[in-house]
Parts: sequence; C-alpha cells; structure tokens
Amino acid sequence: MKNNSDKDEFFMRLAIEEAGKAFTRDEVPVGAVVVAGDTVIARAHNLTVTLNDPTAHAEMQAITSATEWLGSRYLNECTVYVTLEPCAMCAGALFWSQAGTVVFGCSDPKKGYSLVSDPLLHPATIVRKGVLESECSGLLSRFFSTKR
Repeated sequence: MKNNSDKDEFFMRLAIEEAGKAFTRDEVPVGAVVVAGDTVIARAHNLTVTLNDPTAHAEMQAITSATEWLGSRYLNECTVYVTLEPCAMCAGALFWSQAGTVVFGCSDPKKGYSLVSDPLLHPATIVRKGVLESECSGLLSRFFSTKR
C-alpha cells in the first residue's frame, strides 16, 4: 500500500464489515480490526447484547483476540482500527495494551474518550481520526433510526 491514508482506508473498510455483522445481529454497529505490519491479527464487532455483557465492545473483543494471537499483552507495534471513537473503558484497555496506533472513523460526541479531560490513551499512541467518517457514521445513523 502506498501510504498511511490508503492503508487506513483499506483496514477501516474491514472494520466497517465487522460493524455490518453487528448491525445484522441487532448490536450497535461498531467494528474493530487489529493489524500487525500489514497482517490482520484480529477482527471483532460489538457483542454486548449477544453475550449479555456491557464490556463486550468491539475494541475489547479485538484486543483480547490480538493479544492471544501475539502471545503478549502489548499491542505497541499494532494499529487498532475502529469505526467509532472508543469510549473511556475501551481507551483504558488500549492504554494498558499500549496500542501503537489507534485509527477511528467517526467521533462519539456522547460517550467518546475525548470527552474526558485527561488523556486516556498511552502517551506513545498515535491517533488518526475521521477515516471513512461518513461511512462509519452512516451505519450508526441507519441503525439508530430503526430504534426510534
């Protein structure tokens, strides 16, 4: 892939596919993909309803899968792609896993980690936001319009 922008869009499309899986399960459509180098090592989507577990966010599922695949609790050489800005809980997990880079699609003005005044991600974590933002937010809008 040519540059970070092309790479980010490619892997974000995979995260959007995961969000689509959540949508079909009547879960809030958030998807996450963890990449090491150019290899996808984890794919996940929200499972909070399916597992009856409020912590079963896409990021949490992806972090668990990725660390298991790596045999390490650290993701410092990985990029985590997620369709929606992580919440404070997920940002904390990304902090503890020392995620190298976090790329998210759309901001979450109600529950996103950026609402908290102190930085929640590891100081070394690189953040890129707004990747395929309209596609990510569109899926969420469609989902919530069916709930109103």
